[in-house]
Amino acid sequence: MPNITLKALGLGAALSLGALAANAAECIAPANPGGGWDFTCRQIGKILYGIGQVDSPVQVTNMAGAGGGLAFTHVVNERNDDPDLIVAASSATTTRLAQNAFGGATADQVRFVGAIGADPGVIVVAADSEYETLDDLVNAIKENPGKITFAGGSAVGGFDHMKPLMITKAAGIDDVRAIKYIGVDGGADAITQTVGGFTQAMTGDMSEIVGFIKSGEVRALAVLTEERVPGFEDIPTAMEQGYDVVAVNWRGLYVPKGISDEDFSAWAEKLQAVADSDEWKAAMEANGLAPFTKVGDDFQNWIDQVVADTESMSRELGVIQ
Repeated sequence: MPNITLKALGLGAALSLGALAANAAECIAPANPGGGWDFTCRQIGKILYGIGQVDSPVQVTNMAGAGGGLAFTHVVNERNDDPDLIVAASSATTTRLAQNAFGGATADQVRFVGAIGADPGVIVVAADSEYETLDDLVNAIKENPGKITFAGGSAVGGFDHMKPLMITKAAGIDDVRAIKYIGVDGGADAITQTVGGFTQAMTGDMSEIVGFIKSGEVRALAVLTEERVPGFEDIPTAMEQGYDVVAVNWRGLYVPKGISDEDFSAWAEKLQAVADSDEWKAAMEANGLAPFTKVGDDFQNWIDQVVADTESMSRELGVIQ
């Protein structure tokens, strides 16, 4: 009897440890602290724990490098069947995959589990910049394209790079390759480049600039949405300034491809719970995010189409051949 009891206790302990391990989630932010991917991991992770979707705090791991490529390769090659791993993703992720920016990696090597917010694109200058409107900046580019350099948190040819290209194309500037751009690891680094005077403008997302706007370090020339963003009504849209450009960066997650359908569905349900929470609604309002919820297979199917469309648009813009 004692032997049976010990075995039973041992089995119970093993099951308990297994249950704990299953809830020990990790979120990889493929950039340095302070950018949009870092925001996604920390906010979603905090709320997952706060609303009881996970039993322990979500560990956030910053893994900057290659515009997200280092983290993507790490997941595909080393964590392909890890059911406790989620990775922050955005429009920048699918843009790079569509453009073969990750050295042959493709979007179908992971599973895109969902998006629960859209981060409006922005064009920003330093607070003391001579460019006070989007027209001022565009006219300066028309006069001398080499005079203006944009900094962004995506690699060259990535989603942040595409935003000023879309604007200049809408302005009638055909040679989009003449537009100078520097890609750095994350929006915080891009803003530092601009505030420090190393670049004349920053192209990024609303969540990346909120703190800098509140501190008075930057001036947002345009938000790339159809309507002004609630809470930031003083920032004009590009459309109302005569540039027919809308570019929003969805905020969401991907997971390793090798996990089970059950684990994939479980993460989709957890992400939907975050989207439905008051905590996430407050986080969106505080950081200039617009509602945008797609989870599970619906999101994966949408991503497949986005990747195809992005590749086509990239060729039109001359970003890829």
